Amino acid sequence: MRGLQAARGTPLSGQADGGPDRRDPEPGASRSARPRVVILLTVAVLVLAADIISKAVVVATLSDRAPIRLLGGFLTLTESRNPGAAFSIGPSDTILFTAIAVGVIAFIVRTARRIYSLAWAIALGLLLGGATGNLTDRIFRAPGPFRGWVVDWIQVPHWPVFNLADSAIVCGGALMVLLAARGHRLDAEPQAAGPPPVAPHSASASASASAPEPASAQPSAAEQSREHPAGGGSG
Repeated sequence: MRGLQAARGTPLSGQADGGPDRRDPEPGASRSARPRVVILLTVAVLVLAADIISKAVVVATLSDRAPIRLLGGFLTLTESRNPGAAFSIGPSDTILFTAIAVGVIAFIVRTARRIYSLAWAIALGLLLGGATGNLTDRIFRAPGPFRGWVVDWIQVPHWPVFNLADSAIVCGGALMVLLAARGHRLDAEPQAAGPPPVAPHSASASASASAPEPASAQPSAAEQSREHPAGGGSG
C-alpha cells in the first residue's frame, strides 16, 4: 500500500507539511495567502501624497506668475481652478461630482477585502488615491466645503488642464477596463497554463499499468513427468 501511495505521489497521512488538507483552486485561478489590501492602500496613499504636495507647491509658486513652458512648449505648468470633474468636465456640477467621488471611495474601501489580484489592487489603488485627492480639494478649498474648486496645473497641447489625481484616475480606469476585458477576477490571480491535474482514478490506473507483471510460474516436476513419461522411446 505504501509503495502504491509513493508511486501516486500522495502523502501517507491526511496532512501535508503539518497542515490540514486543502482543496486545490479552480483551474485558471489561484488565491494568494491574503487579500491585497496593503498594496491597494499603499498605492492610494502614494498617489494622494504626490497630489497634495504637488498642488501645494503649485499654489505657492505659480499663483502670481506666468505659465512655465517646458519641452519646447509641449508641457506647460500653470495654476488653474476647476469646479468640475477631471479635465474640467461639468464645471457647474460640483456637488454632483463630490457625491460621486464619495460613492467611489466607499465602494473601493468596502471591496478591498475581496481583492486577491495584484493588478486589481493597483488599479483600484490608483482610482482611490485620485478620487481622494480631488475630494480633498472639494472639501477644504474655496468657495466652501464640498463645493471647493480643484487645483489643476498640467497642460499639454489640445487637452484640458489636469493634475496628478486626474492622471491616476484615468490610468486606474484604463487598467480596470483591460483587466475586465481579459477576464481577470478581483478575487483571484491568473495562473500560468500548465498540465491538467490528474484525477485520482487515473493515477491509480497509471500506477497499475506501470507495475511489473509477475513472472509466469515454472512447471513442477510432476507436470513435466506427465508431459514426458519415462521410457517413451521407439520399439
